[in-house]
Amino acid sequence: MLVDSHCHLDFSDFATEREAIIARARSAGVETMLTISTRLDEFREVLAIAEANDGIWCSVGAHPHEAKDHARLAAQQLVALAVHPKVVGIGETGLDFHYDLSPRDIQERVFRAHIGASGETGLPLVIHARQADDEVARILTEERPPPGVMHCFSSGRPLAEAALALGFYISISGIVTFRNAEELRAIVRDLPLDRLLVETDAPYLAPVPYRGGRNEPAFVTATAAAVAELKGIELRQLAEITTANFFRLFSKASAPAQ
Repeated sequence: MLVDSHCHLDFSDFATEREAIIARARSAGVETMLTISTRLDEFREVLAIAEANDGIWCSVGAHPHEAKDHARLAAQQLVALAVHPKVVGIGETGLDFHYDLSPRDIQERVFRAHIGASGETGLPLVIHARQADDEVARILTEERPPPGVMHCFSSGRPLAEAALALGFYISISGIVTFRNAEELRAIVRDLPLDRLLVETDAPYLAPVPYRGGRNEPAFVTATAAAVAELKGIELRQLAEITTANFFRLFSKASAPAQ
């Protein structure tokens, strides 16, 4: 069994065949999926997918790209929404200084609101970091939230080490299969197995051999196979480890009945 620890099943890319995509994931052995909130005004759609499907859980939060539309966000808003039994994480939050689609000061303010909600609920943060490694590490070190996950990790080794020191997990996406990702592969080789997760970030970042097309949760198997090879273990063992890691971190979620 595998877990896709980060996907976006509410996105319009999946609207016409969502049930088929979920079925393909299950056929591929991906029994558990975490579908991620990126805007609070679209959270109800995210939650509805989780409510309608066993083994699908969700987060609540606002992506750093969307921070400008959540500038007044308070931790208590997230806390109130996180009461729902299907909500197992806070985010996707963090900083993105590559696209700068929201002002950096607002991104930081909204990030800290998510951190506050994580601290109050005990739910793990789902963190997006792009070209903001130092700033993300600084804020996390200042705030000391409960352990969370650095999603779709493609940052440098210092952020990985800082996150691990704070008890965070590192989630690896299809980027690890890309030809120009040797630096990331070197980091993955050194990551402790008990802090690893795998994900798709679907519909984005389809792994080789699906690269160039729309990603979907079933394809997490290709990413897991690449990570297993880097770690020198069998895919079955990697699947068991990352699944156990997921349910240890996202402890509000429950594993499917066998």
